[in-house]
Parts: sequence; C-alpha cells; structure tokens
Amino acid sequence: MAGFIRREDPAPGIARIVLARPEMRNAQSPQLLYELDAALAAATDDNEVKVIVLAADGPDFSFGHDLEAGFAMPCTPVATMQSGLGASGIEGHYAFECEAYLGLCKRWRNIPKPTIAQAQGRTIAGGLMLLWPMDIIVAADDATFSDPVTAFGVNGVEYFTHAWELGARKAKEILFTGRALTAAEAQQVGMINHLVPTADLDTFTLDLATAIATRPAFGLRLAKESINRSLDAQGQSTALDAALALHNLGHAHNIAQHGQIVHPAGADAIRAAAREKEPIS
Repeated sequence: MAGFIRREDPAPGIARIVLARPEMRNAQSPQLLYELDAALAAATDDNEVKVIVLAADGPDFSFGHDLEAGFAMPCTPVATMQSGLGASGIEGHYAFECEAYLGLCKRWRNIPKPTIAQAQGRTIAGGLMLLWPMDIIVAADDATFSDPVTAFGVNGVEYFTHAWELGARKAKEILFTGRALTAAEAQQVGMINHLVPTADLDTFTLDLATAIATRPAFGLRLAKESINRSLDAQGQSTALDAALALHNLGHAHNIAQHGQIVHPAGADAIRAAAREKEPIS
C-alpha cells in the first residue's frame, strides 16, 4: 500500500502492517489513520491471514497525533455514522474525534482475529491509541510510553482505557505528571505481555504470531470476543464514551479561553519532555 502504511507477509498466516512514516516518528495524520484502517481491514478480510502484527519503521513507534496535519476527513466515515463533520467549532471536532479517533480504535479492538503490536522507542500520547486496541503488546527494552496531554488542558488521549491498561493509581500518576513509563514498568502493571531486546523484537513477535496461528481460527475469534465482552461487562465501552465527552469539554474550554482546541503552552511542554530521551533529528 502506497503512502504511510506498508503490508508485509513474513510467514504463512501472518500479515505485518507497518507504520512507515519514520521521518515524522510515525506521527498520525488523518491520512495515515485511514490507510492503517484500510490495511487492517484488508488483512481481516484475507482468509489466509490468521494473525495481524502491527509494527513501525524507525527508532520510535509513534509520536501520536500530527496536529499540523489538521482534522479534515480524508474519506467517508467507516467506523461510525456521523453528522456534523466539517462543522465549525467543537461540533465539527467532536464528530471528527468520534469517528477518526475513538471510532477507529473501537473498530480495531474488535477485529475478529488476534492482533499483536510490537513497539520500540517512544510511544507518545496518540501512539497509545494504536497499541491499546491490539490484543497483545511486545515491547523492546528501549521502549517508553507516555500520555502527557493534560498539558493540552484535556484529560488524556481519546481512547481512554488507562484504568484497564495501567490500573487506576498508576494511570492517575502518569496523567498527572506526564512522565513516561519504562518498558519494565509497563510490563509490571500488565500493559505489555513481553519485554525483549530491541534486536530481537521482530523475531520474537513473529514467533509468537506463528505459534498463535497454529490454533483454529474460530476458536481464536471466540476467545477474543469472550475477553472483549468481559471488558464491556465491566463498563469499558461506556467509560470510553464518557471520557471522550470530557475530552471534548476540555477542547471547548480551550477554544473559549485561548481560541484553539489545545492549551497554547502544551505542545512545547510535550516536545521538551520527548527530547529528554534523545534529540529529534
């Protein structure tokens, strides 16, 4: 697939979907998100594919949303039925986030095949929204994970599964401080399944995917649906909808106070924190 996403078929039954915008640290424009969705949909529709792996080119998994790319839809909605797209103010932005952020994440979370994400380097803010909908996460030992967007005057990223991924108290610490979790911390709280040397990330993830692919596809689907329905029974889907509404309350407050959807000091604070690990070339 041309553009920001590449598909590979590294082994029988395995499709690897790769974020291929390393010069921008795989920052997510609307185009990238919908190219990713199209690649995931094609792999889901491919009866030869039993497991889908999500990977990323370059030193970092993803720096999150590319705010300079804007919020125009590059295609018709695929995840939700929306009205108000393109409207001015918070009406249009809320419609965009319901579809392109929370809507796509829910859609990917419910892919009826096992999914594995592999992450290296930094995953910042919206980058978590690509990892957390996946079923299994394998991280390199240099990986870090952060959601520093309270600096923007909002509650956190739009796919707000923090309490499930991190536990309530660790989630509050990470959101309140904006600091990054190390891969070891992420494994300790159960956010990632495996922590491996960076050099082994591709091989370990492919071996895991291959082992999963030996099992009957329908059994895998039923197991996944059972776990996801258990999360929904705990209220996860309802909590996500509520958190997105609060997120957009933050945007509305910023528009009223600052004339833009995020606090004007937020971007510099987040970039400064990201540069603490290594300079951005």
